[in-house]
Formats: sequence, C-alpha cells, structure tokens
Amino acid sequence: MSAFDPVERPAHYNIGGIECIDYIKQVLGLDGFINYCHGNLIKYQHRYKYKSNPTEDMLKAAYYLRKMNEALEEKHSEAEKV
Repeated sequence: MSAFDPVERPAHYNIGGIECIDYIKQVLGLDGFINYCHGNLIKYQHRYKYKSNPTEDMLKAAYYLRKMNEALEEKHSEAEKV
C-alpha cells in the first residue's frame, strides 16, 4: 500500500517510516490499543452528523472498528496459545 488516503493512510500520519497507528499500538500495548480504537470509533460515530463530510467520518469509524477487531483477534489468538 503506497497511496495516501484521508481515511486509511493520511500522509501526515506516515512521516518517519512508521505508520502512526502502528506506533500507537506499540506504545499502548494490545489492550490499550483496543481501548484507543474503541474511543475513536465512538468519537467518529458521534460527530459524523455535525461535519461537512459525514461519509468520511463514518469511513474513519469503520477503519477503527476494523483495527479494533484485528487487535481483538490477535489478543484472543495469543490467549489460545497459552
């Protein structure tokens, strides 16, 4: 994936060779990252109706839901290995 996109890969979140979302996950750990994604999901679902481009905010909510689900799958697959 190389093209920038305002939802999936904003240019200003990709400076320095690491995706900001990946860095956040690294710093917060898996549980913290799940909570972070959940909070952003709530934020974008709440404010979409007040924005000039509500579709973009709902796409961002879907992005964070997907990231949250990926992290939940990772967490539960790690738990099954133990």
